[in-house]
Amino acid sequence: MALVGGWRRHYRRAGGGCGWHGRRCQLDEFPFSLLPIDVHHSGCKAHATRDSQETRMLEDTVKKILQARVYEAARETPLSPAPFLSRRLDNQILIKREDLQPVFSFKVRGAYNKMALLSDAQKAKGVIAASAGNHAQGLALAARQLGVKAVIVMPRITPEIKVQAVRARGAKVVLKGDAFSEAQEHAQTLIAEHGYTYIPPFDDIDVIAGQGTVGMEILRQNAGRLDAIFVPVGGGGLIAGIAAYVKYLRPEVKVIGVESEDSACLKAALEAGERVVLDQVGVFAEGVAVAQIGEAPFAILRGLVDEVITVNTDEMCAAVKDIFEDTRAVSETSGALSLAGLKKYIQQTGASGETLVCINSGANTNFDRLQHIAERTELGEQREAILAVTIPERPGSFKKFCRIIGKRMVTEFNYRYADLEHAHIFVGVQVKPGGDDRAEVIRKLRDAGYPVEDLTDNELAKLHIRHLGGGRPKEHFEEEVYRFEFPERPGALMNFLTHLPADWNISLFHYRNHGAAYGRVLVGMQVPNGDRAHVEEYFERIGYRFWKETDNVAYRLFME
Repeated sequence: MALVGGWRRHYRRAGGGCGWHGRRCQLDEFPFSLLPIDVHHSGCKAHATRDSQETRMLEDTVKKILQARVYEAARETPLSPAPFLSRRLDNQILIKREDLQPVFSFKVRGAYNKMALLSDAQKAKGVIAASAGNHAQGLALAARQLGVKAVIVMPRITPEIKVQAVRARGAKVVLKGDAFSEAQEHAQTLIAEHGYTYIPPFDDIDVIAGQGTVGMEILRQNAGRLDAIFVPVGGGGLIAGIAAYVKYLRPEVKVIGVESEDSACLKAALEAGERVVLDQVGVFAEGVAVAQIGEAPFAILRGLVDEVITVNTDEMCAAVKDIFEDTRAVSETSGALSLAGLKKYIQQTGASGETLVCINSGANTNFDRLQHIAERTELGEQREAILAVTIPERPGSFKKFCRIIGKRMVTEFNYRYADLEHAHIFVGVQVKPGGDDRAEVIRKLRDAGYPVEDLTDNELAKLHIRHLGGGRPKEHFEEEVYRFEFPERPGALMNFLTHLPADWNISLFHYRNHGAAYGRVLVGMQVPNGDRAHVEEYFERIGYRFWKETDNVAYRLFME
């Protein structure tokens, strides 16, 4: 055990006499050749402040992590540099790629370790879980690897793609109830009937030990400078395992939990000094939508986590984009959660030149969610301002408004004629991050005499109003309706308006940037009778592709 002796002597040299290491380590019998790095520990302050019970718990957890049987089903995932993010944020950013697991999330680690430690009698009867997410897929794979029957109880509202993913890995799926609580209750009924062993998603020490191997790999893969590790928090299994291992070996490294603002159960528990149940939980980041932190995780991590950062929906969506741009991986929102927290940490602290690690914890997102994520990304990066502006209802006012906006990229424009006096415009404008540029746009518009409401942080506006603007005008009038493809470049809208005669009145305008080379625009125009026969001649001179939609049945039914 020369390595262990040398390891303890290293502590005495660095710390000058740690009483905790003055006695024989409980880990002296453990094969420390498995330890990933040389340990740098200053004075053993973390150990000195823990009572003996907490110290034993930490030691036992680290031993379980080192002994965890995860690599029969899971793989060691890379710690990938994020060069674009690192340059932009002036820190070295590393992403732990748990999205590369066979089930596209870290959950297989804990599920397999727990199952591998079951007795033969327990394995013979089978295992069960109530889950509609990544734990279900991790358990299904683990059971198939070990040749054990697995039953997964899922709510009936679970998306079919997730049901099929679990079945494809050999588990039996039972659909029960419309809420997770009903599925969980039915799982307990099946346990009583068949003697299945319940495999919890996070509230179990063996599950925690399996997840803790993520922390072991991080320290092995980055033995140099490491300032902080950002960990997504749901029930707490992942952060408990990582915090135990990292704080035991390198207590100077910060372990920072990141939670969604509407499911911050760890933050609430730390503030209360005990586990609490949230009144309600948001499900946008469904992988971390947990109302109460787990009992076993909380017992471990309550004295180890340095802080908890909460982030909103827009910040998570922006982090999904960041991960994609650096790795070409499409993360689920909860998978990008820790990066969103890392970015917020830099913004709040002004950190520079540090080495920061985040964890892409999963990539099991529904494809139909991507459009919503893309829409919220610019807001999350503070690169889009959403404004409601009132302008006079007369020819030329639309063009004047666009001149004030200048050559900024307009990301969205919704307008419908309402009455003879005023028009209300819903507009998205690209701005620089930080808020100052958005304030400057609003100031310019108000100085020009336009009433402006800032809707950038208004959830109703972002989720619903932007899609409901328009409808039928209060009075009937004649208009020509055309659909266009505008090139996505600054000045394209002004070029269009400049080529229209001054006495044409825009009565309908809808545009939204979808990230393509061309924007799709719907325009309604009140055209004087003398120009009606020549409308398309004007459009031909502009050079944009167009289609007449005045007689389209959808327009006639809902907008005429």
